[in-house]
Amino acid sequence: MTISKVIAKIEERIPLQQAEDFDNVGLLCGVPDRNVSGILVCHDTLENVVDEAIEKNCNLIVCFHPIIFSGLKSLTGKNYVERAVLKAIENKIAIYAIHTAFDNDFFGVNRGICDQLGLKNLKILQPKKNNLKQLTVFVPKDYSEKVKEALFSAGAGNIGFYDECSFKINGNGTFRPIEGSNPFSGQQNIRENADEDMVSVIFEDYKQGQIVNAMKTAHPYEEVAHQIYSLENTNHYSGLGMYGDLDEPMDEKDFLKFVKEKFSLEMIRHSGFNNKKIKRVGVLGGSGASGIRSAISKKCDAYLTGDVKYHDFFLADSKMMICDIGHFESEQFVTQQLFEILSQKFSTFAISKSIEKTNPVNYFI
Repeated sequence: MTISKVIAKIEERIPLQQAEDFDNVGLLCGVPDRNVSGILVCHDTLENVVDEAIEKNCNLIVCFHPIIFSGLKSLTGKNYVERAVLKAIENKIAIYAIHTAFDNDFFGVNRGICDQLGLKNLKILQPKKNNLKQLTVFVPKDYSEKVKEALFSAGAGNIGFYDECSFKINGNGTFRPIEGSNPFSGQQNIRENADEDMVSVIFEDYKQGQIVNAMKTAHPYEEVAHQIYSLENTNHYSGLGMYGDLDEPMDEKDFLKFVKEKFSLEMIRHSGFNNKKIKRVGVLGGSGASGIRSAISKKCDAYLTGDVKYHDFFLADSKMMICDIGHFESEQFVTQQLFEILSQKFSTFAISKSIEKTNPVNYFI
């Protein structure tokens, strides 16, 4: 199987269109048409990870963080980024990054954190806005099921944990074929009445091209009457962060001990104690100070993330306990998650999980 086909399979499960605009996801280097000998899954593609890929005969590295984030003006090996990329290219190893596409996935990074904490009633902390659209198309009654099946196959009609969602209304349509037309039914210059169904489906905006193409292919009319609307609905199944509830409320210090044990932490930086029980917990893997206000608005009692700055801790304001558990530490389950996803997708070649340490932060206790 080629690298491009492997990537297509991965993106069926984790669409890159879910990524944030600032991110640099996808195939960072490598030849798409080259056959895959093995896949190495890792957190960061550093030089030691590329060495591991060489040793394990893996010519595709699937990583979480993109090793190339901003533009490279040269490749001379003068820093850790260039050394890793240069070695990968020299050894014909492709690098593919998933990053915020997995951050925004309902079963991605933050779901892994919530599962580790045993949280229930999970919801997205910062759901995506302005990424849902509605398609309405008018179809001859005898063809409406065929068009619906085509729309569903192209990815339309998914709402949360339901798929093949649609709405249909029957009515009477009119049209008059004029010179130059090749009508499916009726005669030129005569107004026709047609028994038609109005079919409506919702879809994520990045699927629009494939959905419209599928609709037109399945539709019998020469000219397909349809409308596409941008919806103001928030997508509650895609976005950054998550929040949920513990089975039982915990004292603040007991909660910190619980988190420390679950994440194998050496330390936790946190805001002051509020002398209240911890029941609802918000999480955002990586640098998540941007989610503090959202966690407060969702009535979270505690918020777990990384890279919290001095002044960010003031935002707790006795309403919530902010816990900085570390950037890498909050994302530490990603490699295992990706390994499990890829292992389910591919069984014809070796998939390995990197054992190399890539966390650049060390602690002296």
